[in-house]
Amino acid sequence: MIGIDAMKANVVKPTAPGGAPTACGADGHRERAGSAHPADGGEKKAADRRQLRSRLDRIGHTVVVLSGKGGVGKSTMAVNIAMALKMAGKRVGLLDVDIHGPSIPTMLGLEGKTLEEGQDGVCPVDLDGMRVMSLGFLLQSPDEAVIWRGPRKMGTIKQFLKDVAWGDLDYLIIDSPPGTGDEPLSVCQLIGQLDGAVVVTTPQKVAAVDVRKSITFCRRLQVPVLGVVENMSGFVCPKCGEITAILGSGGGRRMAGDMGVPFLGTIPIDPNIAEACDSGRAFVARYAETSTATLMQRIIEPIAALSGAGVSATMANNRKKNLP
Repeated sequence: MIGIDAMKANVVKPTAPGGAPTACGADGHRERAGSAHPADGGEKKAADRRQLRSRLDRIGHTVVVLSGKGGVGKSTMAVNIAMALKMAGKRVGLLDVDIHGPSIPTMLGLEGKTLEEGQDGVCPVDLDGMRVMSLGFLLQSPDEAVIWRGPRKMGTIKQFLKDVAWGDLDYLIIDSPPGTGDEPLSVCQLIGQLDGAVVVTTPQKVAAVDVRKSITFCRRLQVPVLGVVENMSGFVCPKCGEITAILGSGGGRRMAGDMGVPFLGTIPIDPNIAEACDSGRAFVARYAETSTATLMQRIIEPIAALSGAGVSATMANNRKKNLP
């Protein structure tokens, strides 16, 4: 098990004399095929596997939020799925594996937070009981660029799963970057069997064409697709109520039908969603009584059903009791 200093050492890029970046590989290290460190022997790998399994055995359900296209709202959905489950009384962790663009700290108002080390490993950042981990907590500056190749990304994701003291969780929600590359593949290989994936798209064809590949990815990795969310589906005028399909409509539903997976619902373009993200508050908590928040809660029901719970009714009861 490694500590915070070791995690930070993996993030800080080495520099040559005079402060210039080293002229090594893209992650600051030369990579040689077949090279191995003595510590990477079979005994250490076996110990790592046992440590990873001991963490995962304490997590009830693992759900990844992904998409083949960037900018469709994956992180927004991941944040609100996690928060809705928390508001329903679940023990929730949120893992940000977007190595190159970790936006979860911004969306939850956790910028500037630092990690602490406990007896059982690195402590995730606590947000009123929700446990959050992101590479953003390890960067020296929010402007720092992470320039890494695949093996180093997988190593970091392994650390986040193996060395972070997640404790007992009902759900671990994983926010994945766009595409079907290193990060989602590493998550699937390390966890072994996820409980499901939520696939996010926007209505237009140019998005759906790429997002279909995420469903194919899930099938090849044997990850159940819990369903497709069509985000940014129409703009409702706050004055007259007229719906304008700025990005078209129905693309997500058609894609789900074509691919034979459930369609979870649509989320409109709502300025309050952007405001909530920028202000560091989850939308379902900040605007819990709005129609858009109700739509999100309905979309989250299949995830809650993994543990036999209903989100919408529980959240409503909790609000009546003045619970978060």
